[in-house]
Amino acid sequence: MTIVSNTVGYLDGDIHLEAYFAFDDALEGQRPVVLICHAWGGRDEFVAEKARKLAELGYVGFAVDMYGKGVTGSGPKENAKLMQPFMEDRALLQKRILAALSAVKLLPWVDEKRIAAIGFCFGGLCALDLVRSGANIAGVVSFHGLLIPPSLPTKKIMAKVLVLHGNDDPMVPVDHVLALASELTDSCEDWQIHTYGHTMHAFTNPVANNPDFGTVYNKHADKRSWQSLLSFLDEVFC
Repeated sequence: MTIVSNTVGYLDGDIHLEAYFAFDDALEGQRPVVLICHAWGGRDEFVAEKARKLAELGYVGFAVDMYGKGVTGSGPKENAKLMQPFMEDRALLQKRILAALSAVKLLPWVDEKRIAAIGFCFGGLCALDLVRSGANIAGVVSFHGLLIPPSLPTKKIMAKVLVLHGNDDPMVPVDHVLALASELTDSCEDWQIHTYGHTMHAFTNPVANNPDFGTVYNKHADKRSWQSLLSFLDEVFC
């Protein structure tokens, strides 16, 4: 196993973006790719580490950039400021994530017929909006993602969908979960929502430890959700 990682630039209009990717150079030929959508703070070491973990499993891990090359937030106030334009303009969000999908298909190691996307928090919303746009990919997984529906009409969802949600997540009220279930029933042939009891927002992030804000790491939900992801990828890439 020889894990190689690097960054690659791409464009959304005149916005310069920079993704981080990793793959096992000891493997030959093209292989499935997993797009990884970052949380509200921007493309950081958390998603880079996920890219490397996926590379160790034989995938190309591709951590997308939603904000622009080198743009990351320094805390909740700045993170919210960076995220807000995409929350207010979901067409902009879908255009930006589709730019990442176009970029990853240019990598020579990628089998463009076997693409999935995952996302964390804000990134979960990005991953879901990618398939809401009608993108023809194999599957999408949201980890403690925001589930606010877009004002845009949802196109037929081609992918299988898996949503991994904390029951005590204060940022995702029950009505958002129910609304998503109703939306997916109408637009998606194969969907799942897994809810973890006594689990708050950001349950996969080991540094999340702010119960007053609603972000708390949960090692059991973290492990279970990762295992669910791996089983899901085995299924959609078979």
